[in-house]
Amino acid sequence: MQFVSFSSGSCGNCYLLLGPHSGILIDAGVSIRRVKKELEALHLGYDRLSAILVTHDHGDHIRSLGSFCKRLTLPVWTTPTLHDALLRHPFTREWIGPCRQDLSAHVWNPVTEDFDVQYFVVPHDATQCVGYAIRCGEELFVLMTDMGHTTPEALHWASIASTVVVESNYDEDMLLGGDYPQELKNRISHGIGHLSNRACAQAIGQFLHPGLRNIFLCHLSGNNNTPELAYASARAALEEAGAAPGTIALRVLHRGVASPLLNL
Repeated sequence: MQFVSFSSGSCGNCYLLLGPHSGILIDAGVSIRRVKKELEALHLGYDRLSAILVTHDHGDHIRSLGSFCKRLTLPVWTTPTLHDALLRHPFTREWIGPCRQDLSAHVWNPVTEDFDVQYFVVPHDATQCVGYAIRCGEELFVLMTDMGHTTPEALHWASIASTVVVESNYDEDMLLGGDYPQELKNRISHGIGHLSNRACAQAIGQFLHPGLRNIFLCHLSGNNNTPELAYASARAALEEAGAAPGTIALRVLHRGVASPLLNL
């Protein structure tokens, strides 16, 4: 299994998982032209895309989903609740219908030749927001982003995954001391917004286990965080939890800048 982050943050979110025969795009918050360019840089084409997963209905995650549906007519997998919202959303309502594929709860859904998927709900101020457990052979990839706080189900999936992509959105001091309106600060930090560096570090201490090989920090704020702060917080959590040096690859996924193609 291979992974690349095309963009991660409020500027747009889009990730790609590749298996031996198929690929899954997770969220479509960047342009279809940008994805084509990034695929070409990897010597890949649209033919490697077999399905799209959607985490929730905020614009930075679905801004270009309608274009993907119109151009590629790929199956779009998410929950029935989210699909109903996408049928009403101005970004997607004209094009989502023929691409709709509903995920069933609490079971493995075979979405491509290589990948089986289960979703879990996380707290965020969207119509609904979900994380994903994605199985490819013996490997388990878990993505949990845009969550105001961790949940037992999210921690369960992370505690058995080989790779975890987890939100580390903001530094608490930067947010509280910044110039955001108080209402927005409350929205971000009061349980249904985003996960802070500190909360992410606490989660890492809870889900760390011997089979974990990769932790990728996602959805960093451009105003209230830095890659250095997020990385240092997560690294300290790994050290405090007793992770042996060199056993876990820790990486920050940057805003608007693609990661390398990573072998998981």
